[in-house]
Amino acid sequence: MRLSVLETGGASAASQSNVILLHGLLGRARNLGILQRALSPFFRTISLDLRSHGSSPHDVMTYPSMVEDVLETLDQLNIHKAAFFGHSMGGKVAMALALSAPERVTKLCVADIAPAPMHHGSRQLIETLSTLSLPALQNRTELRNFLLPSCGNDDIANLVGQNISPGAPAQWDIGFDDITRSLDAIEGWPSTLLTRHWDGPVLFIKGEFSPYIEPQHHDLIHKLFPKAKIRTLAGTNHWLHIEKPVLFNQMVLDFFEGRHAS
Repeated sequence: MRLSVLETGGASAASQSNVILLHGLLGRARNLGILQRALSPFFRTISLDLRSHGSSPHDVMTYPSMVEDVLETLDQLNIHKAAFFGHSMGGKVAMALALSAPERVTKLCVADIAPAPMHHGSRQLIETLSTLSLPALQNRTELRNFLLPSCGNDDIANLVGQNISPGAPAQWDIGFDDITRSLDAIEGWPSTLLTRHWDGPVLFIKGEFSPYIEPQHHDLIHKLFPKAKIRTLAGTNHWLHIEKPVLFNQMVLDFFEGRHAS
């Protein structure tokens, strides 16, 4: 499946390394715009709408199928090797890609997710959102205010609101039916990948107060990614790239440029 692409980077950046950005569940490529803008002076950056999200086609989601989508899209862009960044579900896609097609990956940065089953509330949010009937919503403020009771805070409401096209009525741009059918796979982790490993440089960035990377995950992380470093961004939860973007972006940039401390 060919995915929708959001590319940044001038002529000088295009001649340098490629960085592929993969968003989380209920996200889309432009959700990572702050990070993409921070990286684009130094790299050619490609942010993708994963299947059933943003402007990409809708279909049932598994990690092997999402890896195939990413590789097919990169083949069509003539990108044979790249560094990868992924947040949450996108981090699982990036990890699965490194383990499945190691020759395509130079570096891997994973934001607040471990290669393990996770059950921390996404299912309830999706089930709630998928039942909402959208009224007339004409701008981002109206979208945020409509979603706030379901999402719980402004950051998540703003991110989810990017999946709605304003209008009378407004329209979802996300494949809730396919996402709902795929939740077991999205929350899980393919057992076939547990016997593999990738020996390249990997940085995991954990939100201090987030439950998605815990000490019990560290052994598995280091089994699959022997050179992995795990860092904590203080004062953040799961949406750490939104909560402290300046510090987060610097951590990612330092890693991709080879300046991250050992």
